[in-house]
Amino acid sequence: MKPLAHLLAPNAGDTLYAAQPKVYPREIDGRYARLRLAAVFVLLGIFYLFPWLSWNGHQAVLFDLPARKFHVFGLTFWPQDFFWLAWLLIVAGLSLFFFTALAGRLWCGYACPQTVWTEVFLWIERVCEGRRNQRIKLDAGPWTREKVMRKSIKQALWVIFSLWTGVTFVGFFTPIRDLARAIADGTPGGWETFWILFYGFATYGNAGYLREQVCKYMCPYARFQSAMFDRDTLIISYDAARGEPRGARRKDADRAALGLGDCIDCAACVQVCPTGIDIRDGLQIECIACASCIDACDAVMDKMRYPRGLIRYTTENMLAGRPRRVLRPRTLIYGGLLGAMLATFAWGVSHRAALIVEALHDRNALFRETAAGVENSYTLKLVNKTERPLRLRIALPDESRLTIVGRSAVEVAAGRVASVPLTLRATDRTMRGRQPVALDVRSDDGAVEAGTRTEFFAPSEHEQTHEPERQ
Repeated sequence: MKPLAHLLAPNAGDTLYAAQPKVYPREIDGRYARLRLAAVFVLLGIFYLFPWLSWNGHQAVLFDLPARKFHVFGLTFWPQDFFWLAWLLIVAGLSLFFFTALAGRLWCGYACPQTVWTEVFLWIERVCEGRRNQRIKLDAGPWTREKVMRKSIKQALWVIFSLWTGVTFVGFFTPIRDLARAIADGTPGGWETFWILFYGFATYGNAGYLREQVCKYMCPYARFQSAMFDRDTLIISYDAARGEPRGARRKDADRAALGLGDCIDCAACVQVCPTGIDIRDGLQIECIACASCIDACDAVMDKMRYPRGLIRYTTENMLAGRPRRVLRPRTLIYGGLLGAMLATFAWGVSHRAALIVEALHDRNALFRETAAGVENSYTLKLVNKTERPLRLRIALPDESRLTIVGRSAVEVAAGRVASVPLTLRATDRTMRGRQPVALDVRSDDGAVEAGTRTEFFAPSEHEQTHEPERQ
């Protein structure tokens, strides 16, 4: 063991921090590569297209923070509905747990934004600098005119794509058509400019330079995924019993006579790995389950005329010769909770009130006495959560001993909040103390209705009565 002094003060030959070697993943074609490419097109299509869609006169997906309204395909979420948005985030987290327990790091390999955007940046790099060996040779060589040109074109495309990504991201929070016009006129707001540059720079740095280091060192998911894995979780694994001992050989060689397994030690699985690991060393937290190694190994097995599946999706139990259990306590609990929460979310969103009514009692005086009776003042908050204007009528129950003073009808525009002054009067002077009051508000066509409860204050029996105010 090295002495502590050596660890604290290493010599020139030892360094505490080594430069991260660049990973040059080789391009590969196969069933999982095509599936991953399809996922990239679908997810990026959703991201870049949704802000430009219109729905019922609104941007289809718009998180309008200044107006405190979220528009999601015809559904408008108000501040009173943010509980359901928080509920949806919990559902997303539970979904991650469920699918991880069932299929391992499926999210990392096919749907994670880091994976998706890195694929695009790698594609741009391949177009500008060539295939894997060409990129390695280009980086190792001296700076020539061709190298400067290729690198400059790549950087320019990276910057353009990153800024486009930043504009699209901000377009989810600011109407993207207005944002595009402001950018074209050179008059975007300060906050819009900041977030476009910030998100664009984050995309450029994470997908262009950090790449696999985000997955290895920055993403917490790789650290706590082991808590969700068991021996029946689907993982990508190398079948050591079949592949070892590994070794090179001719295609027509008798591997049994040579005492070799199916692995020809070509390192194709290492060359295609975006995080630069060797899957033959066993399950590692750096593995994002992209299945590139499966496609590469299957291609080699086809050339050698060996059965596919030396590297494959499997489980620890299946590798040990035991059947896989899909239905087990872990997946049943996660699946049951996920189903219940999704059903609750669907019911809650579909049964949201179209009208919210809240009565706020005047804080300055509990009541005032007039010649006509005791009066209380309120401010009635009416929230129209529909997409059409509503003409609303305010009413009291038939058996109420109170009357409404002044107007009892009001019009509230679509998606607006109206503050309506309201005065209630008790003509019955025998009313004493605090009395519950129910208010009913409904539209003229009767399609929208809501109610609220408040309190009416009158002089108590022990309270001295003042001279009634003159009106």
